Amino acid sequence: MKIEAFLPLVTYPEANSDAVAANAASVAGLIDAELNALAIEVDIPSVSSPLSRLLTDVPEMIRDAELQSHERGEHLLARVTEQAGERGVPVTVRTSKSLGALLPDVATENARYYDLTMLGWEAGNETSRMVAEAAVFGAGRPVVLMPELTGISSLSRIAVAWDGSRVAARALADTAVFLRQASIVDVLTVVDEKALNDKDISERLAEILRRKGLVVDTHRLNSEDCPIGVALQDHAIELGAELLVMGAYGHSRLRQFVLGGATRDVLGDLRLPTLMSH
Repeated sequence: MKIEAFLPLVTYPEANSDAVAANAASVAGLIDAELNALAIEVDIPSVSSPLSRLLTDVPEMIRDAELQSHERGEHLLARVTEQAGERGVPVTVRTSKSLGALLPDVATENARYYDLTMLGWEAGNETSRMVAEAAVFGAGRPVVLMPELTGISSLSRIAVAWDGSRVAARALADTAVFLRQASIVDVLTVVDEKALNDKDISERLAEILRRKGLVVDTHRLNSEDCPIGVALQDHAIELGAELLVMGAYGHSRLRQFVLGGATRDVLGDLRLPTLMSH
């Protein structure tokens, strides 16, 4: 049965970069998925009044913003279609309109219909971060975050952040299709960040993964003064991992996300492609 991957594209106020097209098409090709891209364009309600026309041409500013959003969306969809075609990936593209403040909700609600969601991530792009947070905690599906400056050409080495928790187990279960591509799996356990139920949890997981035919190495990390999310990413990069897998800690409170430390670190400073599940 074909895997259905969802790619929401943000166009306003900060748009995704072109890198999202190549990265999403590459991941879809590696896991034999069909790619479903949605460009979310902004719909700005008219707030014009005689006074606003005297001070500045608000209707014209709205038209310009909506046009730029539309043009960026069309451009990104064309790039996704082109990149998917080069890799032989089946692709469907469509557009949707949303109020700016509801863009994360539109992405999240659509994500619930697919097997997994892929999201572009750019440093300093608050819009892409808001969508990532909403999708990770609201989609009920795994989310693959793809940094702009990191190309994705292989999934031969995958790092799994493991603390024996429910969310870590959820993330591991959601990674099955990716693990089939891996030659080596690295289990990363940070031992000085919180009390662990069992000091041998990484070896216990490794033993089970080896029964599935995987080659597994275990690593016990000390984060020391380094933020845990940074320590996990840096160690995964040092090992040569092309994907980091981790559970997402946090919850939404009145539309504001209260994030766990590692989750906050990764969403704020993404250094390699990362699959997150909640």
